[in-house]
Amino acid sequence: MSSMFPMFVKLEARPVLVVGAGKVGEVKINGLLNSGARIRVVAVRSTDAVREWARRGEIDLDERSFTPADLDGVFLAIVATASRSLNEAVYREAQRRGILCNVVDVPELCDFFYPAVVQRGGLQIAVSTSGHSPSLAQRIRQDLEQQFGPGFAEWVAELGATRRDVLNSDLDPATKRELLQSLASRQAFEAKLAELVLAEKGDAA
Repeated sequence: MSSMFPMFVKLEARPVLVVGAGKVGEVKINGLLNSGARIRVVAVRSTDAVREWARRGEIDLDERSFTPADLDGVFLAIVATASRSLNEAVYREAQRRGILCNVVDVPELCDFFYPAVVQRGGLQIAVSTSGHSPSLAQRIRQDLEQQFGPGFAEWVAELGATRRDVLNSDLDPATKRELLQSLASRQAFEAKLAELVLAEKGDAA
């Protein structure tokens, strides 16, 4: 198997189809809600949470059986049903159309995998084992969550604002580059990490 290519994808305004809206499908849909994607869900049965998202207009929900036409114009497809034959049928049709597809918990029917993600504002750290051991990926994510506490969200936002100021300044390119590198240097990172750890300990006291 060739190596996976890691990337972060902009889904805003792109049509995404989710087939299946049970407990597993609900988790996958929930993970898409903040992406800005145009989410359409096709499922014979749906959880209360999925119906509520549909009621609020956050997703489009069709409570019926899947048909191949559901893939018309779709950018990405996620399949989370209990039927292997249906999962395979959706995947094969997506393959025929050149649509990236993920059949949950079936690595051989996946064009991409869901990583375990640590999110702190604009900072996202994704961990994947290419489907070999999602449990290990989750364990590493938990360790990273301890290392990168919630305070990192504010620091990343501050770095972004400072970066914009530096880039818009009249400084020469070499000085701008040095300043930007110093903002995220190992020394700056370790100093900020120590500061955040102390702050979290103070909050817990």
